[in-house]
Amino acid sequence: MAEGMVVMAKKLTQERIEIPPMNIRNITIRLEGDSPLICHAWSKKAKTQMLEKQMKKAKQAKEAKDPVKNYADSLYWLSKKPAKPTPALVQKGRFGFPTIAFKAAAVNACSHVDGVTKVLARGAFHIDGELIEIDGIPTMREDMVRIGMGTADIRYRGEFKTWNVDLPIRYNANVLSAEQIVNLFETAGFGIGIGEWRPQRNGQNGRFHVSRKDK
Repeated sequence: MAEGMVVMAKKLTQERIEIPPMNIRNITIRLEGDSPLICHAWSKKAKTQMLEKQMKKAKQAKEAKDPVKNYADSLYWLSKKPAKPTPALVQKGRFGFPTIAFKAAAVNACSHVDGVTKVLARGAFHIDGELIEIDGIPTMREDMVRIGMGTADIRYRGEFKTWNVDLPIRYNANVLSAEQIVNLFETAGFGIGIGEWRPQRNGQNGRFHVSRKDK
């Protein structure tokens, strides 16, 4: 070491970092339908046609419309879907609905509630799973729809005229209270809705309210 050189040793300091625990809680909210819930799941055929179009494959001739098959394909099956569905077989099945649709409805309801933003609500609670089971019996619905300028089509979809669902919700009580979450779903049921032709899309279907009854 050269004479006269002073070596300065760096003083290492350790800072204690404390992470406050999140206050994660669980509640189950029962939603009761106030208007029919219309389903429109993407069928395997529709997904294949979309992919083939994007891959610029040659189009095949359209198959004859099968109303019952279209109806069965529109539902979110939890039980095994029959290879050759009939209305009677369909009504024996178990069905769900995307959990993300319920969360999206509650988050969008923030536009009608003071003090809760969509960003805050989106990260404050979750509904586990992809599908939540619907308590109800589906029936086949026939609708005339517009698919382009001057072009119309007949659509056959599953509809639950009466329905309810139990939503298991995990939430951060440091961000939102159980009362605030319930209020979001109550507001969403009236002004947003779920499924096809819901209030958010200028319809009247898919409306609901939070049950006041004990299960």
